[in-house]
Amino acid sequence: MNVVLVAAICGLMYFGGTSKIGYHLTTALGSPIVVGFVLGLIYGQVPQGLLIGASIQLIYLGVIATGGNVPADQALAATIAIPIALQTGMTAEVAVGLAVPFGVLGVFMDQIRRTSNSIWVRWADGYAEKGDRKGIFKCAVVYPAIFAFCLRFIPVFCINLVGSDAVSWLMDVLPAWIITGFSVAGGMLPALGFAIIIITIGRKELLPYFLLGFFAVAYLGIGTMAAAVFGTLIAVLITINARKNKKGAEA
Repeated sequence: MNVVLVAAICGLMYFGGTSKIGYHLTTALGSPIVVGFVLGLIYGQVPQGLLIGASIQLIYLGVIATGGNVPADQALAATIAIPIALQTGMTAEVAVGLAVPFGVLGVFMDQIRRTSNSIWVRWADGYAEKGDRKGIFKCAVVYPAIFAFCLRFIPVFCINLVGSDAVSWLMDVLPAWIITGFSVAGGMLPALGFAIIIITIGRKELLPYFLLGFFAVAYLGIGTMAAAVFGTLIAVLITINARKNKKGAEA
């Protein structure tokens, strides 16, 4: 597999997943499980790519950007950890341990982007005084997009270009107990994601549904897809009944 091509694809996915050009599209493109699927196709390791992507996804599953503040960058974590893991044969647990620091680093990169916006605002004020609509448009869209592309594409491209060799060397020289520590920490972090979800939906009226799904999978042995189908049907029934009760109350 051409390393340069993979590095370019990862850089483009990171930029696309954080560009906010169409929120639904970019959110999906920057999702670790989508990144894992795409890179799995490229490397011919779709099951492993999905496994690593899903493991990283679990960490950020319940994370909420309160007030627009991004607490972690799952897109950066995915576009660096997943390709390196697929190239070096890492386990999903070790890949999760590698992904977390980059997720934190992405927060600082986003702060740089936000700080740069103050420059475009000042320029836009100058264009507004002149009545230059095209200048204002460039400051609002073109210049921020170019800066964001350079800020996000170039680091991911460079890290993926040399990262696999560096990580392979590091994995060879590190003691076994450190690798084991990464595996244990990586195995625990998805549980933290579930804990955040429970806190998020930890209302008395919602917890029974969470427990219903958990015990259905644990004791009835139904698969994830079946649980998703049953959950969707239950949600539809609850919504229909709630609307009927609301109309009855209004009548």
